[in-house]
Amino acid sequence: MNTRETHPSDLTDVKRPSPSRMSPFRPSPSRPGTGRRILSAVALTATVPYLGLKTVWLCGGHLGIPEGSVLREPGPFFIAANSVTLAMDACVVLLVLVLTRPWGIRVPGPLLTVPVFVATGLLTPILLGFPGQLLLRAAGFGAEEMGQAAREPFLDPWVFHVVYSGFTIQGLALAALFVPYARQRWGRAWRGVTGERLPSPMGVVAAAAAAVGLAVAGVLLYWASGGTAGLGAERAAEYSADTAVVSAVHALCALAAGAGAVLLGRGGTLRARWPLGLAWIGGAATLNWGAWLAIAGLGPQLDGGEGPPVTALLIYAGQMITGLLTGTVLIRFLRARRTG
Repeated sequence: MNTRETHPSDLTDVKRPSPSRMSPFRPSPSRPGTGRRILSAVALTATVPYLGLKTVWLCGGHLGIPEGSVLREPGPFFIAANSVTLAMDACVVLLVLVLTRPWGIRVPGPLLTVPVFVATGLLTPILLGFPGQLLLRAAGFGAEEMGQAAREPFLDPWVFHVVYSGFTIQGLALAALFVPYARQRWGRAWRGVTGERLPSPMGVVAAAAAAVGLAVAGVLLYWASGGTAGLGAERAAEYSADTAVVSAVHALCALAAGAGAVLLGRGGTLRARWPLGLAWIGGAATLNWGAWLAIAGLGPQLDGGEGPPVTALLIYAGQMITGLLTGTVLIRFLRARRTG
């Protein structure tokens, strides 16, 4: 018979749970490795050209603005737009810190997911469209519209290349930083299959998102192929390889949003990560770009031209509706995963 006296520390050791079992779904902070430090430096560096240009313009400088451009005499709307876009790109710095610093894992979810959703929506069409435009120009398309831009000065051509190259690098770096962060913090949300069908109201919402997204995509693809109905004379005359790429990319995002909403709503054995990705990326792009284009279209036209026609405004509204409906399904699906 073992007569060894039990020491109080033995009981403490038995009852104390291991760190891995104390909080199975609350990730612990971790310091960024070499890869994440490099990505954060790349993302921060990519913000410098845009932030620098906007700062110069707000201070009254004309860097990148040719003689004869309407931007030489900015009005209140232009100053306000520059201020807002400067603040938006500055938020990339905050996002990088949240995604790479140990304290970032404790930031409340909405304070992070909302800015990331906006950044995803605004950067995704640029990530798809800008390289597509460069490829078309390398293949010999788009030369005429570049010459037209030179004859009608707005911004120096190098400004577009520098700014959109910076946006492309920002988008790629932020995506590479956000995916491992989200896997650590919310990895359960996309593990496994989509599972049970969402309640019937969500099925109706998902079907509506798909229907509106399909209608929006149909019109945008028609414009991308050279159709002019509903564009107005001025916008129809501006058709080019570049505008075709932009319309095609926005059509693809609308289709992705609708498809993601339907796949999430009906459930099944499909891996959850795929419809979640479609709904997140497509819904963010349609909602944010639809809102952005609507605001720009309803505001003063800096070039003195006519505003967007009613058909274009309806397409912007359709993009926003598609994004909102898809976002509703996405939120309902994530809540079901959390409670499940």
